[in-house]
Amino acid sequence: MEKTVAAISTPNGPGGMGVIRISGEKALYIAEKIFYSVSGKKISEMKGYTAAYGKITDNGEIIDEAVVLVFRAPHSYTGEDVVEISCHGGLYVTKRVLRAVLAGGAEPAPAGEFTKRAFLNGKMGLTEAESVMDIISAQGSQSARAALSAMEGKLRKRIDGVRDELVSLAAHLSAWADYPEDEIPEIDDEQLREGLTKCSNELKSLLAGYDAGKVMREGVDTVIAGRPNVGKSTLMNLLSGCERSIVTNIPGTTRDIIEETVLLGNVPLRLSDTAGIRSTDDPVESIGVKRAKERLLNAGLVFAVFDASMPLSDDDRELLELLKDAPAVAVVNKTDLENRIENEVIKEKVDHIVYISAKNGSGTQELEKAVADIAGTAELDPSQGILANERQRADAENALRSVEEALSALEAGITFDAVTVVIEDAINSLLELTGERVTEAVVNKVFSHFCVGK
Repeated sequence: MEKTVAAISTPNGPGGMGVIRISGEKALYIAEKIFYSVSGKKISEMKGYTAAYGKITDNGEIIDEAVVLVFRAPHSYTGEDVVEISCHGGLYVTKRVLRAVLAGGAEPAPAGEFTKRAFLNGKMGLTEAESVMDIISAQGSQSARAALSAMEGKLRKRIDGVRDELVSLAAHLSAWADYPEDEIPEIDDEQLREGLTKCSNELKSLLAGYDAGKVMREGVDTVIAGRPNVGKSTLMNLLSGCERSIVTNIPGTTRDIIEETVLLGNVPLRLSDTAGIRSTDDPVESIGVKRAKERLLNAGLVFAVFDASMPLSDDDRELLELLKDAPAVAVVNKTDLENRIENEVIKEKVDHIVYISAKNGSGTQELEKAVADIAGTAELDPSQGILANERQRADAENALRSVEEALSALEAGITFDAVTVVIEDAINSLLELTGERVTEAVVNKVFSHFCVGK
């Protein structure tokens, strides 16, 4: 028998409301020990999907007023009896109510315990369970849509489609090999090749969307680089929507790295405004320049800023050389002034070039499009279901590897028995992906990344 567990399911901090969730066979019994409804009705007498208003007590002392919601198994989030106590928010009150619940016989819920029980009780698959934390941590509309689609089963549907095709092929091959007397039609090479190719293409499509999906969920480390006074800090402030960096006409104002997370279109960017890249004798500024160059070399994306009103300087040209192997957007700033920059030189070095005026805010839409193109999110449809994490990606890659091996075996003229074996390997990888065949260690690892109370 699973232990009855409880945890605070709302953020720890001041708020209008706090929720303590109890799940397990004794959930109603424990809640009844500390809650007294104004109507006099006991929690054990309440039907599922009903609520009661009353008071929470601890050893006869009234802690708070509360509303209790009752969900009876199996019609609850976890599939067990669940009671949710909604009290006033705040660190003290919610913790005091939780303490009373634990004193009543519940045990503290580990991280992800409620969703883990939902998975183990068949309320959702593993991909749907993993999407729960993705919804909570979503930083933009696209990442939220992707997580919601996964929770609604869109990703599972795509995976099941591949698995069903492979199961059909494996079953036909096995039946033909094991029961020759039943005159089962032999599957021909072309039919088998067509089915395996279909599965291969779908798995490749899933894997192709992984990196772009990861960008939408986790964001990109983005460095704003350039020589002094080209408008790096003004661009930082424009994208941040506030005065995050100090802006002056004095070269070398920014001497250290200033960081901010922003959402540009559908892509979260972890921006770093760096010191102006130039030769300097100032020992403090030189440290900032060195840090800027180091950060640039390790960045996931670089906004290389240039002054449109001035010809390229030696420092500008040095920056262009540093961008050789970096994913970058050349941001030609100050387009509100007379153009004097050598645009063709920049185009030779950088694939994406955007013209903006950080001062008046023009050109940000073009910058947004360039970022989406580099990140691969421009053509991504998150509502179709995309792989959400490294565990899912690894299982999909293993499945694809087995499918490709089956195709190679078919081309080499190897017996259908050997082809069937690798098809079954692909099926096993997909079953691990969805959680239909998964070890306890994998399950524990998945839910260890969850927050307590979910």
